[in-house]
Amino acid sequence: MSELKEKHCTPCKKETTPLNAEEIKHFKKKINEDWKVVDNKKIRKSFSVKDFNAAIAFAQKIAVLADEEDHHPDLGVHYGSIEVEISTHNIGGLSPNDFILAAKIDEI
Repeated sequence: MSELKEKHCTPCKKETTPLNAEEIKHFKKKINEDWKVVDNKKIRKSFSVKDFNAAIAFAQKIAVLADEEDHHPDLGVHYGSIEVEISTHNIGGLSPNDFILAAKIDEI
């Protein structure tokens, strides 16, 4: 996982091809096993936190990181948890950026 957290997200062009199933498996091995691949188009993880205020604080930390990387996940803020879903929207699937961001979120 340390390999990915040292990298930075780079912009994808609309004509960039999303990762295929084999490439997704390769990158999936490099992140925490709690991340789940959904339809080979996104990755998702739920983080448990103490309460709503902790959820908001964690979401804010993710937001700062996402702005730094210029790669923005979908967040669901709940009392006691944060749902994070990452994909590369403009290519309609997964890119290496998604796995880089996941590795960095796990470091928060």
